Amino acid sequence: MGRLAIDTDYIAEQLKRLLEIPSPTGFTDAVTHAVSEELDRLGAPFEITRRGAIRVRLAGRSAQPARAMISHLDTLGAQIRAIKDSGRLELVPIGHWSARFAEGARATVFSENGTYRGTILPRLASGHAYGDAVDTAPIGWDEVELRVDALARSRPEVTRLGIEIGDFVGIDPQPEFLDNGFIVSRHLDDKAGVAVMLAALKAMLDAGVVPTVDTSWLFSVSEEVGHGASHILTQDIASLIVVDNGASAAVQNSAEFGVTIGMADMNGPFDYHTTRKLIELCRENEIRFQRDVFRFYRSDSASAIEAGADVRTALATFGIDASHGYERIHMHALRSLAELLTAYATSPVDIQRDAQELGPISGFPEQETGEADQRLGPDSGLPRRG
Repeated sequence: MGRLAIDTDYIAEQLKRLLEIPSPTGFTDAVTHAVSEELDRLGAPFEITRRGAIRVRLAGRSAQPARAMISHLDTLGAQIRAIKDSGRLELVPIGHWSARFAEGARATVFSENGTYRGTILPRLASGHAYGDAVDTAPIGWDEVELRVDALARSRPEVTRLGIEIGDFVGIDPQPEFLDNGFIVSRHLDDKAGVAVMLAALKAMLDAGVVPTVDTSWLFSVSEEVGHGASHILTQDIASLIVVDNGASAAVQNSAEFGVTIGMADMNGPFDYHTTRKLIELCRENEIRFQRDVFRFYRSDSASAIEAGADVRTALATFGIDASHGYERIHMHALRSLAELLTAYATSPVDIQRDAQELGPISGFPEQETGEADQRLGPDSGLPRRG
């Protein structure tokens, strides 16, 4: 059938809504409820795991071999590690992000007594007090502290507020949606991926399109700490498309426009056949794309494989500048990625043998080893829609 039309206003609406909900890993109940409410509104059947991961399953024209796509609801954040004598709070990060991006961030402490606002500051925060030392201070989580906007001048005053070690800290996203399509915010990883998946699901439901095979939309809640997809796949899922960010930087080939297909990450190559299927779907549907290899990156694919899932995985991303910092993306990439997901869900199954968990060699695919046709480049003559 090919790609479906995507409602970009819906993507923006859902992304804005998701960014308003703090969801550091371990504190994701509110975002699970919000996405569940939206799925109810769309009329999508879903179920929730004990810890709050969500599984939507659309019945296909055939049941097997089942497919899935996944994004994650959790974001970076912090927890209180210690309460200092000064009343300032020492933090430990949730997920892997640099303290240099935490400096100056507004934040919310979630205590048993309610929420408190505050700011993450360097230990040496005032040039008037410390002079040039503010410019030479080292960077690290031991070098920042959270100043609570309450009467919190000492450890006893902080504990009287009900703030305790281990309390979660949500970092303000500070989003901006620009008229030229750029979106700047924290936590676009991976709330933009969630918005993309919701938009692809909405397009399928609005058009009354039935997937080729049973297809699941999965939303994990612990990807940032490394085990998001470890508990949400069902055994019948033969292929998994991870929807996440692709780091756009001078040393990478990712872009903030079109789809960036991950060929490998720090855990090794993605599945040869599933990855090339996504590439062919981009070509067939005139979806702009580029490939990249990520050396310092892992995703829900890794946690699924490490948990023992015998599943083919591929990574389809939206290019993101300054990942795990103050991030920037473009709506063109989000729309393109949602189009690719609809094309994938309605595309033919190429490896029918994947319907079996175990079977004979008959029907097992082969990778290309023939001599290249040197008359044509790999992308020669291929259209790419702008």
